[in-house]
Amino acid sequence: MKLLRYGPPGQEKPGLLDAEGAIRDLSGVVPDLAGEALSPAGLAKLAGLDPASLPRVEGSPRLGPPVAGMKNFVCIGLNYADHAAETGAPIPKEPIIFLKSLGALQGPNDDVMIPAGSVKTDWEVELAIIIGSRAKNVSEEAALDHVAGYAVCNDVSEREHQIERGGTWDKGKGHDTFGPLGPWLVTKDEVPDPQDLAMFCEVDGHRYQDGSTRTMIFGVAKLVSYVSHFITLHPGDVITTGTPPGVGMGQKPPIYLKAGQSIRLGIQGLGEQNQKTIQG
Repeated sequence: MKLLRYGPPGQEKPGLLDAEGAIRDLSGVVPDLAGEALSPAGLAKLAGLDPASLPRVEGSPRLGPPVAGMKNFVCIGLNYADHAAETGAPIPKEPIIFLKSLGALQGPNDDVMIPAGSVKTDWEVELAIIIGSRAKNVSEEAALDHVAGYAVCNDVSEREHQIERGGTWDKGKGHDTFGPLGPWLVTKDEVPDPQDLAMFCEVDGHRYQDGSTRTMIFGVAKLVSYVSHFITLHPGDVITTGTPPGVGMGQKPPIYLKAGQSIRLGIQGLGEQNQKTIQG
C-alpha cells in the first residue's frame, strides 16, 4: 500500500493511493496514520479494504507528511561509503546518530526555506524508515517486525551551522522546512529489498545525486536495532538512513542552495518530491 496524508498544514486527513493513482479518503476508517493504525494489525486492516469503496478525493490536494504523531525524527550520518569518501571522513565504526527538530517536518512538496544569513544550505536524498510498533532494545533479527514501511526524505542541511558553529550537527539539521517527508508511506511488503533501491536528487534539472542504497554501511535492520538501544522508537517515528554522494558540499567547488531554485528527488518505488527554495 501507499498511504498518505492530504490537506492544508495541520488539517491533513489520512488517505491511500489506489492502483490508478487516485487518492482515496481513509478518514472514515482511521482518525489518522498514527499509533495503532501503523501497527501490523492496523496495516492489515487497511490492506483488507477495497479502495473502490472509499471516497475518491478530487483534484490535486497538498500532501503532508505521510505519518502523524512522531516523537522522534532520527537521522544517521555518513552511512554511505561513497558519501563518506567524498567528504573525506573515515568510515564510521558505529552508526552516527543525530536528531532533527520535529519542527523541520513538512510535506514532500512544500517550500524549503533558506535560513536568514545562510550561505551553505545543502540537499540530501535519503531513505526514511517509518516505525510501526514500539521498539526498544530489539535484535537485528526482529528489527523489521517494527517497521511499517519506507518513504523519501530530503535531509536538508545548513553546513556552516552543522560543522562550523560549535560541533553539534543538530543545529544545521533542524531549521523549519528541513525535513520534507513523503509523498507516501510505502508498506514494507512492497519493498522486498530496501538495500537495493536507486535514488537521485536534482537541483534546477541538474542531477547531482545518482546513487543506491546498496552502498549503505549499516543496513535498515541494523539501524532500527541500533537506534532502539539508545532511543525508544514509537509508531510514526522516522529514521533517515544517510545519503549517497553528490551533495553540494562535495562538489568542487562546493555548490549550495539559494532562493528561487527547484529541487527534485526520489527513490525507486517510493515516489518523488518537488520543492521550491524560498528565502527565510
